[in-house]
Amino acid sequence: MPWIILFIAGLFEIGWAVGLKYTEGFSRPLPSILTVAAMAVSLVLLGFAMRDLPLGTAYAIWTGVGAVGTAAAGIFLFGDPATVARLASIGLIVAGLLGLKLAT
Repeated sequence: MPWIILFIAGLFEIGWAVGLKYTEGFSRPLPSILTVAAMAVSLVLLGFAMRDLPLGTAYAIWTGVGAVGTAAAGIFLFGDPATVARLASIGLIVAGLLGLKLAT
């Protein structure tokens, strides 16, 4: 169960990272409120997951899920470049996440 909670926390991290783009410097109220709410949910879920998972593993997985998801969202939502080097780098992050999961 802590792995599922951690993954959901990572999804909320993606949500708040993407939400930051829509806040336009926290000048738009609704996106700002939703972004801050996603930040809070993400951190609370991370805290719950850390009760049962090692600190370094939980934090690395949380940031990795957020990084990979945010990079993908940037490509699909905002037209960020999807170069071979960028996609390969994302693949390396995913490989690292899988390695941490298997090692824990």
